[in-house]
Amino acid sequence: MMLGAGVICLNIRPTLAEALLSSPGPGSMLRGQKIYEQTCLTCHQADASGVPGMTPPLQKSPYIQGPSIKLIGIVLNGLNDGVEIDGESYSNPMPPFRTVLKDQEIADVLTYLRSHYGNKAGPITATQVSNIRQGLKSKK
Repeated sequence: MMLGAGVICLNIRPTLAEALLSSPGPGSMLRGQKIYEQTCLTCHQADASGVPGMTPPLQKSPYIQGPSIKLIGIVLNGLNDGVEIDGESYSNPMPPFRTVLKDQEIADVLTYLRSHYGNKAGPITATQVSNIRQGLKSKK
């Protein structure tokens, strides 16, 4: 009987641990909001609505909610090509932040964006950012 309970607990613990590791803490959200306000708000606006024809909105954004690899790459390397979202073109270049923001800061701001402004996507970790940063360095 005791063994059965132990097995059940062992089967539950990895799932609980994974959930705890994948959900950002309140500190991450607060840091992410602060980074957004200091670094992103000027171009993307306080409500993340962007500027028509210039800076894309981050509200319900396919870029924010899309693959984390692509999103992290955009933040690290910037974006010089215009983008089209919902039939509207945006041409304002985004500078690279690879020398400005640390891995944890990028993870925090992207996690914040992926859970705010109508976006519903999972968190980004500093490890993910670091791995992509290292991969970009090795391609040079």
